[in-house]
Parts: sequence; C-alpha cells; structure tokens
Amino acid sequence: MSSLQPVRGTHDLIGESQRRFAHVIETARRITGLYGFDEWATPIFEDTRVFMRTLGDTSDVVSKEMYTFEDRGGESLTLRPEGTASVCRALVTNGLTQSLPQKVFYAGPMFRYERPQKGRYRQFHQIGAELLGPAEPLADAEVIAMGHDILQALGIARDTVLELNTLGDIESRTAWRDALIAYFTERRDELSTESLSRLERNPLRILDSKAPQDRVVVEDAPMISGYLTPLAQTFWDDLRKTLDILGVPFSENPRIVRGLDYYSHTAFEFVTNRLGTQGTVLAGGRYDGLVSEMGGPKTPAIGWAGGIERLSMLLDEAPAAPRPVVVVPVGDDAVTAGLTVLQALRGAGIRAETSYRGNTKRRMERANRLNATHAIVIGEDEVARGVAQVKDLDRGEQTEVGMDQITAFLHGLSRGA
Repeated sequence: MSSLQPVRGTHDLIGESQRRFAHVIETARRITGLYGFDEWATPIFEDTRVFMRTLGDTSDVVSKEMYTFEDRGGESLTLRPEGTASVCRALVTNGLTQSLPQKVFYAGPMFRYERPQKGRYRQFHQIGAELLGPAEPLADAEVIAMGHDILQALGIARDTVLELNTLGDIESRTAWRDALIAYFTERRDELSTESLSRLERNPLRILDSKAPQDRVVVEDAPMISGYLTPLAQTFWDDLRKTLDILGVPFSENPRIVRGLDYYSHTAFEFVTNRLGTQGTVLAGGRYDGLVSEMGGPKTPAIGWAGGIERLSMLLDEAPAAPRPVVVVPVGDDAVTAGLTVLQALRGAGIRAETSYRGNTKRRMERANRLNATHAIVIGEDEVARGVAQVKDLDRGEQTEVGMDQITAFLHGLSRGA
C-alpha cells in the first residue's frame, strides 16, 4: 500500500502551524468580544440552495468551485464555500430577524475546488464577523475598525493596507451598471472570452478580471463616483469621516467591486504585499439584500471574513509552546505520591506531565526536551518526610517544598515573574 498523504489542497495543522492558527482565532475571538460580538457555529454543509441563492449562478464559486453532492436521501448538499450565507440562513431559521441587531463572530473551515497555491487551499479556514440590523455608516466603520484592531493585536497591521470603496445604493449601481455595459460593449472586441460572457450577465465582474487584455480596457471604464445619488454620497462621506475619528487609516480604491445586486455602499479589503498574489487577508462589505434572499425580511448588514492561513503566515513568530512542570518520581514507593502531586497541579491549573518509564536520568532528559520550567523530584526520603525537591530548570536552583505547598509555591513564582 502506497504511503497515504493529505488530499491535494488540504494540510495538517501540527506544532508551530497549529499554534499560529489558534492564536489568530483566539485573538479574533477576544477582540470581537470587546465589540459585543457573540460566536455562532453553523453546519459545515448546507442545502445547496443556500449558496446558489446568495453567491449567484454566474460566480466562479458556484459555477466551478463548490463541493456539491447528493446524499442518500436525494438532497443536494454543499460544503460551505464561505460563512456569510450560513449566518444569514441561521438568522432566519432561528427567528432572530425580530431581535436585531445581531453581532456574530465565527471561525471554521470552508471548501472550494481551486488550484492550490501559497495561502490558498481547498479546505481553508476563516474568521468572520457579521453585524445584522443597522443601516447606518457607523456600523460599517465599527466593523472595519474591529478588523483593523484584530490585525493590530496580531502585530501585522503595519504589513497591511485598508483599501476602501463605495458601491452606492441601488439607484447609483443601476446607473453605473448601464454606463459600464455601454462602455464595454463599445470595446467588446478587446475583451477576453470570459469577460464577454460576463458582459450580459454581470458586467461589474469584468472590473475584477485578471486577464491582461481586460486590465487595459478596465483602466478607462466609468467609475461609480460619477453616478452616486446624494444619499449614497452622504453615506460615503460619513463612513470616511467616522473611520478618521476611529483612527483607522485607509486608501480609496475605486476598483474594489462586488458583483451581486444585494451588495451596496461599502466594499473593503485589507491587503498585503508579503504573500505574493494572495494579497487579500481580510475583506468584506455591506449586503443589505442577502437576508431577504434567504426568505427573511429586508435586513441591512455589514461583515467581513479573513483567511486564517494567510493571517498566520504574516505573524513574525509562532506563539511559544506552553511550558509544563514535570513530576519525576524516583523509585517505586514515590510513584503514588508523584501521581497525587501531578493531579493536584492540574487541578490548580498548572500544566503538568510525568514520564511513563525510565530511570531518573531519562526522566530528567525528557523534562528538558519538553522545555519544562520545573522538575518536581520525589524520592523515598521525600515521601517519608512529606516534601519534594522543586528544581528550577532555567536557573539550576533547587528548593525543598512540602508536598501540600507545591501548587502555592509555583503560583507564587508565576505571580512574581
């Protein structure tokens, strides 16, 4: 039997990579909690219609990338390619549209059939936040500021730039869409085959094209700034003003778009130049029509998602592995006392380990391999006197401590550190 490997586009998270991964999630969970967000967990697979309705059948995700299958009951199910649609479905399913606003944080795996490359996997992981209910630009600014604070807390904000754009309201987008169709139709002979197919169905997506010939045409395409209604212009002005007040730096990028009709007003991306072509690490926008696509009432909403793999790659260093205390019984008579001390340490919240076999030398060698802070050595004499030798493995100092005082002794050292 040939050696089994992870499926292409997946990867194991072990050791340093897992510590980086967990640090991103824990940091995001802490920061979103400060903003009053609660964590939700939705199923990894959904009724396929959840994503067909919300991502649009012209999107690459739906047409090329979704993992869709029929279960034994004949139902079409899809591994979730993103988290926002599932959150909106959960909002409606659980009758929460009457209890707004809802502030939601999530973290978990997503699935897309893409060509794997640096920072891009077929099973990838995201953190995300959705603020459902408020229609004011303050909500957009707060959600963006929260993403910025997470990047700050991770120590990687200096490596990213917030790029910001407005998509206007429905009236603005309709006028802009008509102008784009007219412009691209005039230059259709210069467009790629893929952009020609988008021209009739979803012309905004031509602005996102990576084809070199399309990029030349897009350079002179009309921008939405010339089509904003007074209300949309006021929203855009208020958003930028509020971000300034919140101390969030940004750069305006009129080429950031979202192709589906339920997106409006704000679109943004935190981008970096440290990951090659996979430069977007956290992105989002306002999607006021998405909940109604799920059968709920029209509900304003703003949110973002960030790739955990990409964020963890930007960390300067992995969080240090936790350092344990190691209990070293010397002789058979010390084993029982050692186990008692071991469980007392764990009960007091101290990471503690012991060896399952070996002489004293080998047990101490293992303590060093684990990078333990202290070794608690208990021999027959210590058992008889009710004490243990607590050895500081960094300093080489040894202190005799009563067995019933070991946890208090170690806690005292940690408080004094």
